[in-house]
Amino acid sequence: MSKFKKPSGLTHPNAAGIDIGASSHFVAVPPDRDEQPVREFPSFTEGLHALADWPTACGADTVAVESTGVYWVPLFELLEARGFTVYLVNARHVKNVPGRKSDVLDCQWLQQLMGFGLLSGAFRPHGDFCALRTVARLRETLLRGQARHIQHIQKALLLMNLLLMEVISDVTGETGQKIIRAILAGERDGQVLAKRRNNHIQASEEDIAKALQGSWREEHLSALKQAVALYAAYAAQLLECGQQLEKMLKGLARHDLKADKPKRRGGKSKNAPSFDARTLLLQLCGVDLARIDGIDVTTAFKVLTEIGADLSRFKNAKHFASWLGPCPGTKISGGKVISAATKPTTNRAAQALKMAAMNLRNSQSALGAYYRGLCARMDKGKAVTACAHKLARLIYAMPTKGEEYVDQGQEHYEEKYRQRIIKNLTKRAGQLGLQLTPVSESV
Repeated sequence: MSKFKKPSGLTHPNAAGIDIGASSHFVAVPPDRDEQPVREFPSFTEGLHALADWPTACGADTVAVESTGVYWVPLFELLEARGFTVYLVNARHVKNVPGRKSDVLDCQWLQQLMGFGLLSGAFRPHGDFCALRTVARLRETLLRGQARHIQHIQKALLLMNLLLMEVISDVTGETGQKIIRAILAGERDGQVLAKRRNNHIQASEEDIAKALQGSWREEHLSALKQAVALYAAYAAQLLECGQQLEKMLKGLARHDLKADKPKRRGGKSKNAPSFDARTLLLQLCGVDLARIDGIDVTTAFKVLTEIGADLSRFKNAKHFASWLGPCPGTKISGGKVISAATKPTTNRAAQALKMAAMNLRNSQSALGAYYRGLCARMDKGKAVTACAHKLARLIYAMPTKGEEYVDQGQEHYEEKYRQRIIKNLTKRAGQLGLQLTPVSESV
């Protein structure tokens, strides 16, 4: 039994509040626990350990930490390892009383709000899933860096009037790389360079040779050399990062399953993982999210590395969609809906689902028909958000219910839509004292 008396009316009587800073952190415990209930600790590792020791001595078991930059991460991990229940709270939700802003008051305000149960923690994957998310985000950063150097390669070629991009769609493909490396090796003859053309390239050798007649200025060749070297360096780092992700996913596998060969829906994405991510993701969560129309392996990989495989932490699909962001708002006052707009969000998983929704524009599936129906009734941005909301609910249902997604087809969706329209028209006609009479197709 704890030696500290539990005050009445408190949800978390043993709560502490921490105001995060770059150089120091301010910690507040309940006023009756210490003669000095607010203390400052330096952000060095030694100070973090001393910070964790003091709430323990004061009988605290719950800690509210304000999310400030990335300064909270080392302290959060340390407190979690010490056995505290840590709530990472949104800074916008804990604004102090106007005119009374200081680090001391902030940590005391956090402690009071947490004690009365008025704060909720942000979602953060547990343990190894958090490490997986960190490496996956690093891979995205490397992809963005590599893309910048692809643009540098293209710019250097254009400055020499080498119009390789006009005859080859991808300068980083097999043909493009062979030609560029031959140029850097000293080859200047367009006919010789065109011989490196792959048989799958639609442009003829004559067209490629004409496109490779340029100025060959030394400053632009130097820029091209640097861009190619940096592109190759990023490619090597991406390969290493992919190997680490594959190892981590194999360690997190919970199901002994093998993914079926997918239906061919276009070629493999250039940014897709180099390993068999579909099988590893199936073994991770037990269902194949890539079966959902519009969601490819890259999207499924991004979503699962962001949220993890345990979606039971969300109460239901509505809570999951609300956390992602693409769900209607609920600003209601006096019984009137003031606004139903979605809240602004930078959630990476939500952005991936919006991109997946846009891929449904030509899909001959039920989801494709749903998306096109939305586009006919509203502007495209709202249609993309609404379709992303539907994809989010499907993603939540599959792992939690253990069911595979089965596409019922475009015709099935259109027939259901037709029956719904007829039902609504019949109801409206009855309210007006009219009766609908079906017309035979032969009339």
